[in-house]
Amino acid sequence: MKRWYFLVVVAILFIFIYVYGLKVSGKNSQSIVFVPKTIDKRIEFWQVVEQGVNAAAAEMGSEVKVVGTDTEKDVDGQIRLLREVMAQKPKPKAIVLAALDYERTVPIANEIVKAGIPLITLDSGLKGGISKSLIATDNVVAGKKAGEALIEALPSKGQVAIINFIKGSSTSIERENGLRDAIQKDKGFQILDTYYSEGSSDKAYDITKQLLTDYPNLKGIVGLNEPSALGAAKALRDWRQPGEVKLIGFDSSMEEIGFLEEEIMQAMIVQKPFNMGYMALKTAILLSNGQKVEGRIDTGSEVIWKTNMYTKPNQKLLFPILDKRP
Repeated sequence: MKRWYFLVVVAILFIFIYVYGLKVSGKNSQSIVFVPKTIDKRIEFWQVVEQGVNAAAAEMGSEVKVVGTDTEKDVDGQIRLLREVMAQKPKPKAIVLAALDYERTVPIANEIVKAGIPLITLDSGLKGGISKSLIATDNVVAGKKAGEALIEALPSKGQVAIINFIKGSSTSIERENGLRDAIQKDKGFQILDTYYSEGSSDKAYDITKQLLTDYPNLKGIVGLNEPSALGAAKALRDWRQPGEVKLIGFDSSMEEIGFLEEEIMQAMIVQKPFNMGYMALKTAILLSNGQKVEGRIDTGSEVIWKTNMYTKPNQKLLFPILDKRP
C-alpha cells in the first residue's frame, strides 16, 4: 500500500514539474503571431520589419511566431494561414497582420476580432478599420513625395509610367493616389496606364522592357515598392544609358542603393521598416495586456537622393543598426 501511495505521489509530482516546465519554457504559453506580406528572404523590407518585431519581443519578454506566404500575391494563402492561426491552442495572444488585400481579408479579420484575439495591422490597413491600431507609413504622403521627386528629376516632363505591385492592397492604392495627385497638378506630364508587378522584380523587368519598346519617348518611371523598383532599374541598366529614363523607387535594399549610386535610379522613398515592426509588436503587447493604444501610428518616410545619401541621418536610415531599438 505504501509503495502504491509512493508511486502516485511521484507521478503527480512528475506531471506538475513537466507542466510547469512547459510554461516556463514558453512551449505552452500564448505567443504573438506576426503575419507579414511575404516570408521571401529576397525582399529586404520584410526582413528588416521582422528584425524590429524581434527586437521589441526580446525587450518586452514576449514570444513571437512568424508565418507568411511565399509571395505577396497569395491572398487566399494568407487567409488560410490566418484561419490556421485562429485554431491554435492556446489561441494567440495577439495577431500582427500585414494584409495582402484591403477588402478580401476583411471577413477573416472580423472572425479574429470576434474570437477575442487582439488584432494589429502593419503596413496595410483593412476596409472598415477593423484592427485596433494601424502602424504604417502614411502612404498617400509617401506617394506624393514620389511624384514630387519625379517632377524635380524630370523638368522636361513628358510620358511617365507607374509600376505598382499588388492590385487591391491598401498600400498600393494609397501610394498611387498620392503619386497621381502630385503629378497631375503639372499639365506637362502624360501618365500611362498603371502596370502591376505582383511583387515580382522579374515581372517588373519585363514590364519595363516592354514599355521601352512601346513608348520610345518614355521619360520617367515610378516603382511603388522594392521589387517593382528593382525590376525597373535592372531593365534600364540593360536597355538604356543611366539617367536617360528617370526612375523613382521605394524602399532601400542594398541593390537599390547601388542603383542610386550608379544614377540609374534618381531617388528612393525610404520607409522605416525596423521602426514599423518594433512599434507594431510593442502595440500588440500593450493591447493584449488590456492597455489603450493609438488607432494610427505613422512611422514616416524620407526622400533619398544621391546628393544627400551620405549625410549622417540618411546613412543611419539606409544602414540601420538592427540590434538596437529605434
